[in-house]
Amino acid sequence: MELARRRELARRALDGYDSGPDATNRALAGAQARIADAAGLILVEGVSDQIAVETAAAGRGRDLVAERVVVVPIGGAHAIGRFLTELGPLATRLRLGGLCDVREEEIFRRALTAAGLGSPGTRADMARLGFHVCVDDLEQELLRAVGVTGVEALFASQGDLGSFRTLQGQPAWRGQDPERQLWRFLRAGSHRNLRYARLLTEAALSTDALPAPLAALLDGTAD
Repeated sequence: MELARRRELARRALDGYDSGPDATNRALAGAQARIADAAGLILVEGVSDQIAVETAAAGRGRDLVAERVVVVPIGGAHAIGRFLTELGPLATRLRLGGLCDVREEEIFRRALTAAGLGSPGTRADMARLGFHVCVDDLEQELLRAVGVTGVEALFASQGDLGSFRTLQGQPAWRGQDPERQLWRFLRAGSHRNLRYARLLTEAALSTDALPAPLAALLDGTAD
C-alpha cells in the first residue's frame, strides 16, 4: 500500500482525537469541561479506552453527547482516587461507570470505597456499581473478540501486516503466543494503539462480538 494511502487511513481512524504527546491531559481537560452539565460519567484509564468506548457507543446507535454522558480518560488507574475526591458530592449524584485493567482492579475497588460509593469486595460488586474489569486490558479483550485471523486482516487493510510479520520474526517474539505478539505490535508504534482502538472496536461490532466488559458498561450507562 502506498505511503499516502496508509497515512490517510491512519488519519481517518484518529479523526476527532488528539494523538499528540500530551493527548491524555488535553482529553482529560476537555472531558472535565463538560462534567458540570453531565448526567453520567464513564471513567477509563486512557485515550485509547475512550476511543473504544465512544466507538462502541456510536456503533450501538447511542449519542453520548445528547445523553450528556462524558467519557473521561483519567490518566491511569492510580488517578481514580484523586479524580473521585475532586468530583466530591457529584460522584453520588451522577450515573457512574468505568473500565479498569485486571491488574488495577484493587486500586479501583479501594477508590470506590473511599469515595463512599459502595464497598465492592468482589468483581461482581464492582459491576453492580457500574465498573467492569478487562482481562488483561481492553486491548487484549478486543484482540480476543476479533481473533488472530481477523486482526491480521485488519493489519493488512491498513498496510501494517508486513511490519507485524517483522516483529514476529524478531528473536524476542519468535514463537510467542500470537495474541501477545498482536498486543506488543499495537504498543510498539507511535500512537498505533489509538488508531486501532477504533478499528478493532468497529471490527468487533461488525460480528456482534463486543467484549463483555465493554458491552456491560454500555448497558449499565444507558438511559
